[in-house]
Amino acid sequence: MRKPLPRCVSFGEALTDLIRTGPDTWQSACGGAPWNVARALAGLGVASAFGGGISRDLFGQALWRESEAAGLDLRFLQQLDKPPLLAVVHETAPPQYFFIGEDSADLHFDPAALPDGWEAALDWAHFGCLGLWREPLAARLLALAAQLKAAGKRISYDPNFRAVMDEHYDPTLERMCGLVDAIKVSDEDLRRLFRSSDAAPGQAQLRAWAPTAWILLTRGAGIATLYRGDQQWSLMPPEVAVIDTVGAGDAAMAGLLASLMQQPPHQQSPGEQHLRWAVTAGALACTAAGAFAPDRQALLRSLSA
Repeated sequence: MRKPLPRCVSFGEALTDLIRTGPDTWQSACGGAPWNVARALAGLGVASAFGGGISRDLFGQALWRESEAAGLDLRFLQQLDKPPLLAVVHETAPPQYFFIGEDSADLHFDPAALPDGWEAALDWAHFGCLGLWREPLAARLLALAAQLKAAGKRISYDPNFRAVMDEHYDPTLERMCGLVDAIKVSDEDLRRLFRSSDAAPGQAQLRAWAPTAWILLTRGAGIATLYRGDQQWSLMPPEVAVIDTVGAGDAAMAGLLASLMQQPPHQQSPGEQHLRWAVTAGALACTAAGAFAPDRQALLRSLSA
């Protein structure tokens, strides 16, 4: 029997983090914010996929294996005879990094090669991070987001600021905010995206650009707020034994989407429920090393505690 097509596809980049662990030692880890979101959604029981290009070398093979182990639909993952995208993290506290990815596989992702009928099965498409910055992929993904929105599909977006993004990203940020049904952004993202010491101006601008969208604002271990129109809900994340915060924001995005997908589009469900799913998923992601994807049962247990 043919496997059903996914309800949510996350588009952008999957990459390899090369993390310096000593003067002459390095550790590699699979990553990329859109890939993390797809993996976290799968952990929460949502049929999901990552739509992107990866290399055929040892880095790409590791991403393929990790995608398969996470339960992602591999029909959306395109292996190409191109170099890998690498994030070289040479300092971890505070993080300092640079990217290596000239003509890399992620830039050659082809939406036209996706499985027949995938759009009809889709509920949500997620976009964000470097995929919307690096050309020619960025233009391709913007066009895809607009196409899916015109077809009545729901769009989510996490800008996920990276140090390479500058004022040239501003038109993409505004364009995506005009398409979305849900946005996740951190207070740090807002300060960096809008080049301000205060997150408030950026928050106001996002709400003006996306007046009907769900907007999740996270503040690390502080209070998170979910906005929709004139409504807002605020909640402290649950206390957990923090091991690693890598991927917590991506897990929060997945938690929000998983909660929203439980409700038909025409029904209004309580914002507090969506916020609880988001902050709980984000907190649980901090309880293990790396971009840990909490499973649905763990989330439900935490929600009922």
